[in-house]
Amino acid sequence: MADTAPTEEETPDGLLGWCLVANVARETTRGEGGLDIQYGTKHFPVGALLWIPPTRWDPGEGRWPAVGRHRGNGRRYVNMVVHADDLENFRVKGVYSEGLVRSLNGHLHDPAAPRTLQDPWTRERAQSWADHRNDTRQSIRIDGERHPRIRVPNPPPAELQVGGEILHLAHYGTSGPHYSRMPPPVEWVPET
Repeated sequence: MADTAPTEEETPDGLLGWCLVANVARETTRGEGGLDIQYGTKHFPVGALLWIPPTRWDPGEGRWPAVGRHRGNGRRYVNMVVHADDLENFRVKGVYSEGLVRSLNGHLHDPAAPRTLQDPWTRERAQSWADHRNDTRQSIRIDGERHPRIRVPNPPPAELQVGGEILHLAHYGTSGPHYSRMPPPVEWVPET
C-alpha cells in the first residue's frame, strides 16, 4: 500500500520525521491455540492508531513497542508493547507533534531538543516494513512447529510441497494454517 503523502523533496511544513503506523485489528486472538477471540486489546480499542518506533530492544518474538492513545485516557500518548498480529493496515505517516516525539523517543528523549526524533525511520525503510506486514500471505505450522519463512496465500492450499515432501492441510483457523506430514484419513464408505 503506497502512501500518497509528499516525497522527501516536498517536505511539509512542521514535519518532524516519518513513522510506521498501524491500526488495532478488529479481532485479536488470545489463549491456547488462539481460540479466545477479543475485540481490540486490553489497552487500545479497535481501530486505534498506533505509532511504531524503530525497535531499540527486543520485547520478545512477535511483540513490538508502540505508542498510542490509551483506551481509558484518549488525551495522552502511552508506550506499550503489543502483539504484531494484533495490528493491521500498516502505512507511513509524518510526525508533527512534540508530544508524540517525546513518547516515541521514550527514555532517550532530550528536553533540550524537544522536536528531534532520536532514532527516526527513513521513509523508505518504514514503507518497506509496511509493505511486508501488509502481505496477506500467512506463515504456516508443520506438525505444531512454526515456520515463519514458509508463507501461503489466504485461503491456503489443501496440499503443499516443501523440500520434496507433500504436506496436507490439517487445520485452518484464526492462528493460521496448520499442515501435517500425515495424509488425511480416508473416509470409510460402506459396501452396498
